[in-house]
Amino acid sequence: MMTACLSQTTDEQLPPWKLGMLDIHHINTGRGDAAFAILPDGTTLLIDAGDMSDTHPRTLSVRNAKRMPNASKSAAGWIVDYIEQFFPKENNKELNYALITHYHDDHFGELDSLRPKAMEGDFYLTGITEVGHFVPIKKMLDRGFSYPIDFTSETIQNQDRFKRDAYGMIPTLKNYWSFLEYQHEKIGLVHEKVISGKKNQISLVYNPQTYPDFSVQNIAVSGTVWTGVHSDTLALLKPGEYPGENPLSICLKISYGEFDYFTGGDISGIDEYGGTDMNSVESQIAPIIGPVDVATLNHHGNRDSQNLDYVRTIRPRVWIQQNWSSDHPGEEVLRRITSEKLYPGERDIFSTVMLQPLKDVIGGRLNQYKSQNGHIVLRVHPKGDSFEIYILNDASEEREIKAKYGPYESR
Repeated sequence: MMTACLSQTTDEQLPPWKLGMLDIHHINTGRGDAAFAILPDGTTLLIDAGDMSDTHPRTLSVRNAKRMPNASKSAAGWIVDYIEQFFPKENNKELNYALITHYHDDHFGELDSLRPKAMEGDFYLTGITEVGHFVPIKKMLDRGFSYPIDFTSETIQNQDRFKRDAYGMIPTLKNYWSFLEYQHEKIGLVHEKVISGKKNQISLVYNPQTYPDFSVQNIAVSGTVWTGVHSDTLALLKPGEYPGENPLSICLKISYGEFDYFTGGDISGIDEYGGTDMNSVESQIAPIIGPVDVATLNHHGNRDSQNLDYVRTIRPRVWIQQNWSSDHPGEEVLRRITSEKLYPGERDIFSTVMLQPLKDVIGGRLNQYKSQNGHIVLRVHPKGDSFEIYILNDASEEREIKAKYGPYESR
């Protein structure tokens, strides 16, 4: 078995992506999730573009992460800057795909009084609309707007739960719709709803025949999960039943040869009493996902996620936590994902940030993380036989390597 080792050199730049590699950059802005992927033939994919508002007291408190590397740009501005640094040199500066897992501010942005208006188009710049304003998006993917409730309906929009904040989810959604309309007219952006069970809705666009062992499988969308049989799906919700955005998150499994990666947005799997919820998205999809090499922590590692059966079933060699809050991870989550009673063998855990209030509460248990701060780059070698983890300095605009782990053998 290959063992993880720390790089003996520092302050080096990440070696450039090359054809045949799969890179997934988990970017830390301190304001939410963003993962920039370069697929084996150079196809590019952005998963989420979180941009929480600085007008909320909590955002600027010790409970939340600082904007990284500094406050001279918005979170989306730093995502654009990051993408431009690591974009394949031979490609046009455009995203082949961008995907929003669900409509929360830490995943697609938040409208507020500080956001500038685009110089062209009737929309403001926040999260994905700012990223797409500066880096053209060819195809925009999300969970749609009509199920399990219809966000385009004025009746829904006028419900109290969506009217509490003048700059909440509905205004941000309307801003997103204006962005989609303008970008469609300007550059031909294609908007699609992700379909549960569909394989290769995200596909290689430049040279797919060279990489037949690469695929992206849609596992769950809007509470509808793939059964693993043909294109059959199971709806966990009835029309009109709205459990909040988190259980509606898009879930994807990315496979390349022997390598498998899973990311599930903010789905959860713990019931109101702290036990495993057998009807949750986590419980329903775990047997379909199966064992993987790398998984992101669902819901940032919140205590409502990573239930016993889910952890026991997917059993990754590497866990990646995309974090911004002082209550992530929940201590019980950390106990589950590190337990060799749930699944045997080594596992390494990496987080984009770990905040002091959590360190004060959990203490030494957090030493089980290999890295607690920095951009986390997953690099899968050609053919998918092995992979490495790079930690890049998130306090520097140069983003030099802080540490390197691996190689790990794909299973």
